[in-house]
Amino acid sequence: MTGCVLIVSDDAQVHEQLRSTLEPQGFEIHCAGSLDQADACLVGLAIGLVVLDASWPDALAVTRQWREESQVGIMLVGDDTERLAALECGADEYLVQPVQPRELLARARNLLRRVRSSVPLDTHLKRFAGWTLDTGRRRLKAGDGRETLLSHGEFQLLNVFMRNVGQTLSRDQLMDQLRNREWLPNDRSIDVLVGRLRRKLQDNPADPELIITIHGAGYLFTAAASLAA
Repeated sequence: MTGCVLIVSDDAQVHEQLRSTLEPQGFEIHCAGSLDQADACLVGLAIGLVVLDASWPDALAVTRQWREESQVGIMLVGDDTERLAALECGADEYLVQPVQPRELLARARNLLRRVRSSVPLDTHLKRFAGWTLDTGRRRLKAGDGRETLLSHGEFQLLNVFMRNVGQTLSRDQLMDQLRNREWLPNDRSIDVLVGRLRRKLQDNPADPELIITIHGAGYLFTAAASLAA
């Protein structure tokens, strides 16, 4: 399997055009025609790359939202007028229509490779505070067996915290250790990621026990991790 790709557009022809290029080359393709469908795929599937139709309503706002919430690769396809704005919103790639199949394949492969390179290759199970982290599948397992998929960003952030347990890390230090991202001045994406990770760890934001806010300094992770037997 070359990689898992989500195509997002309300135009069936766009779905078919992109699918017909990527699927024969070994990509696993999923299609979404609405934001709800796309978000469900991003939560429930190990999507490595989103290809988004730039003419889709609110495409730029959605790009910014996904970039704040996830480290998934984002490629937009559209006319040249939206290229710069899309990149400023956090898109990794922008292809101008009509899309050349060889360019689409090359850029999709390269972007998936970059996304994968930002994820540690360690596939051990790690345990902390009653949770088990499967680093190969990016999944958290609770004590009752329920599993939750982490986005790329949540996964990277949790790994940074586990490498620095007991240390207060500023936002800048966290940004420096999260790879495959370009940060903007006054970027609050770290706070968004912390909030999402807390929810998945069921860590009460009003009185957190795992990820503690050190006011004026940053965040402190309290749970030491160990390798599962």
